Amino acid sequence: MKLVRKDLEKDNAGQVTLIPEEPEDMWHTYNLLQVGDSLRASTIRKVQTESATGSVGSNRIRTTLTLCVETIDFDSQACQLRVKGTNIQENEYVKMGAYHTIELEPNRQFTLAKKQWDSVVLERIEQACDPAWSADVAAVVMQEGLAYVCLVTPSMTLTRAKVEVNIPRKRKGNCSQHDRALERFYEQVVQAIQRHINFDVVKCVLVASPGFVREQFCDYMFQQAVKTDNKLLLENRSKFLQVHSSSGHKYALKEALCDPAVASRLSDTKAAGEVKALDDFYKMLQHEPDRAFYGLKHVEKANEAMAIDTLLISDELFRHQDVATRARYVKLVDSVRENMGTVRIFSSLHVSGEQLGQLTGVAAILRFPVAELSDQEDESSSEED
Repeated sequence: MKLVRKDLEKDNAGQVTLIPEEPEDMWHTYNLLQVGDSLRASTIRKVQTESATGSVGSNRIRTTLTLCVETIDFDSQACQLRVKGTNIQENEYVKMGAYHTIELEPNRQFTLAKKQWDSVVLERIEQACDPAWSADVAAVVMQEGLAYVCLVTPSMTLTRAKVEVNIPRKRKGNCSQHDRALERFYEQVVQAIQRHINFDVVKCVLVASPGFVREQFCDYMFQQAVKTDNKLLLENRSKFLQVHSSSGHKYALKEALCDPAVASRLSDTKAAGEVKALDDFYKMLQHEPDRAFYGLKHVEKANEAMAIDTLLISDELFRHQDVATRARYVKLVDSVRENMGTVRIFSSLHVSGEQLGQLTGVAAILRFPVAELSDQEDESSSEED
């Protein structure tokens, strides 16, 4: 993402002009937009024209519109963003108050104005415009006959390819069909890796599987690379890291990212940090439940006691349509930071973010046990009964 201009007033009202440069920037843009914002961008409008003879025709004309945002639609697979709203600025082709849908796309500038830019939104702009925050981890999660090739970016896990091949079972005295199908499967996975992984950017490629599938696959891949003199794979051999996972399905990627060997390799990436924080939370919940809280009310009470060491919160909560509810989450984040706590904002498109979503989207690891909070809740609820 490229920041062209930032004009903010003292009360944090104002506008920001940005240029999304890659697909992931569309996800950041989706998280910046809110209903009621004003969006100015170039768009194409179908306009009816009448000639001197009275015949009516229609032309597609490129024009710049300013909309008051009403609905936001994001397609995570295609990384496309459609914003519908009413025109709020004079335009020769579009009446005031007329509806229009702007399709935001990479490399096209837009200006976003808000009545209030809060700390979470401003932080997201900083991160999106920092070139260090890019997809530096790739993963192949596989089992016999099924493989997912994914890119793990700081904000989401993108499935780039799914390879499925029917592998016949081994028969006594005849394994040729099984072996041929397995070889065909491995070959398709190698092709997917070469097509979808940019080794100039990626620091590490995780190969995760149950059993010996990953070892057999890596042996096959590098034997073929030697035979065919595939310099791309041979030069990047050191980037491949084999780890265990319970299955070849996409959700098993979380286990792979939790592996200590992987964590040390990826210690500087946000994805690994999120996974570790969630893992620490679950361990704390198991061993010291008085130091692991989840649910907004419980976490807010822990924050009042200045007990929060690490706050885990899903970015999905900041897309809440109700301004007061959104402000409540932003206030919590700001307050934890003021109290010298760490805040980790999880992406709802990450595997770890999905898991946090199942825990209400907000959780906290505490500095010290706060046992009485849960007791107070129980007492108050029983009094209400």
